[in-house]
Formats: sequence, C-alpha cells, structure tokens
Amino acid sequence: MKILAVCGFGVGSSMVLKMTLDKVVKELGIDATVENTDIATAKATKADVYFTSHELEESLRTATSQPIYPIKKYMDKDEVKAALEDYLKQKETNN
Repeated sequence: MKILAVCGFGVGSSMVLKMTLDKVVKELGIDATVENTDIATAKATKADVYFTSHELEESLRTATSQPIYPIKKYMDKDEVKAALEDYLKQKETNN
C-alpha cells in the first residue's frame, strides 16, 4: 500500500504528517510505504490513499478518485490513526 502525505510545498507539514503516519503504520502492523510530497506532485502521483489538510483536499480531489483524508492536527496520532483505520475498513468493505 502506498500512502501520500501532502502539503503545499512538500517539505514541512507533510513531513510531520509522514512521521505520524509512519508511527501509526508501524503500530497497526500494516505493510505500507509512506511518502510526503507537495500538492502539484501529489496530483501526478498514484497512491492508494492521500492524507492532507482541509485546505488542499478539494484541489487534490480534482486529480484523483482515490480516498483523501483531511487531517486537522498532523502530530495527533489518534486523529491520524482513526483516519487510517477508517480507510482500511472502507477498503475491506469494498473487497
């Protein structure tokens, strides 16, 4: 599974979100690769699921039909974990 953490420039907040996602992925024992990137690159990069801010959600939605989870607090492991667990549940339901 490929997970993208997305922010405006791909160097600051997306890195923080990536680090939180890495912790959650490890905690849940998921086989996944987490990468961080900027919004322009994310639009041209295929991933299974995208995590970003509420502000960038709509812009990203125009470029992919894959699930997008807006996150309010990038360092909040509980919020990120709940979003990732929701994605996994939706994925399991659709298979």
